Amino acid sequence: MNAGVIAVQGDVSEHADAVRRAAASHGVEVDVIEIREAGVVPDCDVLLMPGGESTTISRLLSEEGIDEEIRAHVAADKPLLATCAGLIVASSDANDERVATLDVLDVSVDRNAFGRQADSFEAPLSVTGLDDPFPAVFIRAPVIDEVGEGVEVLAEWDGDPVAVKQGSVVATSFHPELTADSRVHDLAFFRQAHAATPVDADAEVDA
Repeated sequence: MNAGVIAVQGDVSEHADAVRRAAASHGVEVDVIEIREAGVVPDCDVLLMPGGESTTISRLLSEEGIDEEIRAHVAADKPLLATCAGLIVASSDANDERVATLDVLDVSVDRNAFGRQADSFEAPLSVTGLDDPFPAVFIRAPVIDEVGEGVEVLAEWDGDPVAVKQGSVVATSFHPELTADSRVHDLAFFRQAHAATPVDADAEVDA
């Protein structure tokens, strides 16, 4: 399986490690590809879009022509995991005209709703599809303030959605890559939130 990490900003190596751990738990070999230019996304079975600064990420994706490739990836029903600022960029409405969103996830967001860096926190989060609470790390995190009809809310914090799924897209307000727990990556790429059977390691994998 080829896993592409959008590497224009954010926790690239941490996401790479997490998807490797998730793949290993299913006996699946994974090649992680860091993406900084167009032409690479079409070769990827799954994509990860880390956090960072959403205005910068969206600008660089557009300048490099990666944005249209991500849209085509999702349109082909291939999995995408978008976290924190990645969620903002994936959304249909960032409530900020400086962010050119990809519109692959029918949600609107409130950027930095959880406050500044100093307001960062970790909390045990109940996530649909996970048996035990996930240690969610919130850093300048956005809040999802509206979800479309086709969007499933996987987790809430203080009454606000912080993890959602629409088709092949899973997105979180928090940073799942900043823990040793790779279950969110497993959820996004192997179990697709509700699949009862794990990926067959002997089969051709398209996640």
